[in-house]
Amino acid sequence: MAQLTPPTLPPTVTAGDDESRQRLQFRLWQMGMATLTVLTAVWLTTFGWVAAVLAWVVAKHILVALLMMGLHRYPRYKGEMPRQET
Repeated sequence: MAQLTPPTLPPTVTAGDDESRQRLQFRLWQMGMATLTVLTAVWLTTFGWVAAVLAWVVAKHILVALLMMGLHRYPRYKGEMPRQET
């Protein structure tokens, strides 16, 4: 007869675990790294066209990686806590 009863509800979880501060810190870090990447590429551009091409190719890859981190589409690893959608 126990199979006829519905399962128990999962426990309620608070949504305000200071995630907004962590999100803000991550966005500030992300913007800082993007700014540092662009400024470094601009500085390396002054050394000539070969350095400029290499700097902007590397900068493009770094900026795409930062973008993907911000979109949360990077792979999850074993032991990493899953991200909860709000």
